[in-house]
Amino acid sequence: MKHLIEERVREAATRVAKENNLELVQAEVAGSGKKLTVRIFIDKESGVMHEDCTLMSRELEKIFDTEDFIPAAYLLEVSSPGLERELYSLQDFKKFAGSLAKVKLNAPVDGQKNFRGRIAGIEGEEIVFDDKTKGMARFPFSAVAKANLEIDLEEELKRNK
Repeated sequence: MKHLIEERVREAATRVAKENNLELVQAEVAGSGKKLTVRIFIDKESGVMHEDCTLMSRELEKIFDTEDFIPAAYLLEVSSPGLERELYSLQDFKKFAGSLAKVKLNAPVDGQKNFRGRIAGIEGEEIVFDDKTKGMARFPFSAVAKANLEIDLEEELKRNK
């Protein structure tokens, strides 16, 4: 049931984001029973503003109330993915090639499960990663348990001068 709700939430969020020139980063439904939380993460090239989140929230509430496919009371959260955003797809890794990231795998690759460094690129279904301690590594996207961007403090300080 939760899977079907999440699918409909994602469809609605994709539609609303596209209509408002926003990128849907992730849509998820957390919790169970009478306490569901619907989380929507949006982005746009110039950065997400409070008004973008408000607009997305209001449009989604209209759809959710009209279509009435969420069987219980829910809390709707709409926000930007943040500076250390999670990487959800192979496309995210491609988009952020060259960025600092930390990656945790489901199983070790060459004896290593946790990587911290720079996304070097994508080749087919594999991520090429420049790990700070072991150098260049490759692993399939399917092996990724969790991945997040990391703030490059030196780069941020240069940008804000």
